[in-house]
Amino acid sequence: MVLQALMFFSMVLIVVGPIHWYLYKRLVKDTTTTKRGRRIGAVAIIALAAALLAAFIVPRAIGAKASWVIPLIGYMWLAVLFYLLVTLLVLEIPRVIANRTWARRAAAPTPVAADSVVATVPAATGTGSGGSQTLLAEPGTEPAQGGPADPSRRLLIARGAAIFAGLTATGITAYGVKTALGDPVLKRVQIPLAKLPRSMDGYKIALVSDIHLGPLTGVEHSRRIVRSINGMNADLIAVAGDMVDGSVAELGDEAAPLAELRARDGAYFVTGNHEYFSGAEEWLVEVERLGMRPLQNERLDIRGLTLAGVNDVSGGSLGEGGPDFGKALDGRDPGKPVVLLAHQPIQAFEAAKHGVDLQLSGHTHGGQMVPFNLIAALQQPVISGLGEVDGTQVYVTNGAGFWGPPVRVGAPPDITLVELRAM
Repeated sequence: MVLQALMFFSMVLIVVGPIHWYLYKRLVKDTTTTKRGRRIGAVAIIALAAALLAAFIVPRAIGAKASWVIPLIGYMWLAVLFYLLVTLLVLEIPRVIANRTWARRAAAPTPVAADSVVATVPAATGTGSGGSQTLLAEPGTEPAQGGPADPSRRLLIARGAAIFAGLTATGITAYGVKTALGDPVLKRVQIPLAKLPRSMDGYKIALVSDIHLGPLTGVEHSRRIVRSINGMNADLIAVAGDMVDGSVAELGDEAAPLAELRARDGAYFVTGNHEYFSGAEEWLVEVERLGMRPLQNERLDIRGLTLAGVNDVSGGSLGEGGPDFGKALDGRDPGKPVVLLAHQPIQAFEAAKHGVDLQLSGHTHGGQMVPFNLIAALQQPVISGLGEVDGTQVYVTNGAGFWGPPVRVGAPPDITLVELRAM
């Protein structure tokens, strides 16, 4: 665990360092003409980088709730930093074009009306002739000014880009905060299953994932989610992992409202990667105490379908028990459709080998902050909504909470009512 933490910290440093150097260059060095201003800017950039690193480290050291101020500063800077970086990179091309255009204009000869221009200049010293020399310029031109573009124009471009990037990043982040802290969007999707009996046509599963109770949430976050789910009147509730970012001792009070979840056929839970960072064993006990049934590589028959659940892949790497599809699915009734709860969409590749009809997942947050969805797509086969992996249908919810920055852009939090339809 310590080795993994050190590796993660090293990777963060490798990424964070160059990004902050780039931001310093574009936002401070290129826009400031005094040494004092550059020193102040450098100190501010270093302090924000330190706050970002502390947001990852301090909660694990002193507890999630005791350290909420540090994560708030660090994670908010992470969101602003991300959109500053994206905006500035987009502006690189027009910035280069503008600087080169002005440089060419400054170096180009300027046409004049006369056929020629006679210029009298002082004679060069050391010639011994004294007086002046007469030079004849080419017809239609005046002597070229040459040299680079006016430094004041470069400064104007740099400051304009910095102001635009700052306003853009701040505006997007503010919008993202409002979205992340608002009510989850209630979605509804109909998914046909070939083996589903007619008697279960219209069976409703309320799917929620990535609640992420932690240092920047509160008990109202849980209550809001419970109200939304109970209002769906679902037959079954599926909680697909990443419920918490902290220990039971720290977050037990925030999780308490989840005991009020109500569905005819009960509520079920599978682990996500964050449970293994937060004490999975104690949370599995607490989840059961709250009235949810953990599915740890196991299955059960509910009316005319088989509901199964597997552990998250992180459990295996952390030595706490990873997914076991064989244990969960071998020997089942082949005449019943299988609905599998698995935190990560990538687990669908293995699920498909075991003939799973539908996998319900979370983990991706829908990307959480566009264009992170493009990066997430490099790892996961489905980022948001309904997709298919090797013949197995996969539905991925954006999740009801957030991780890291309390910011969501282009991927609002959601809870989905999955309605199964007989074919």
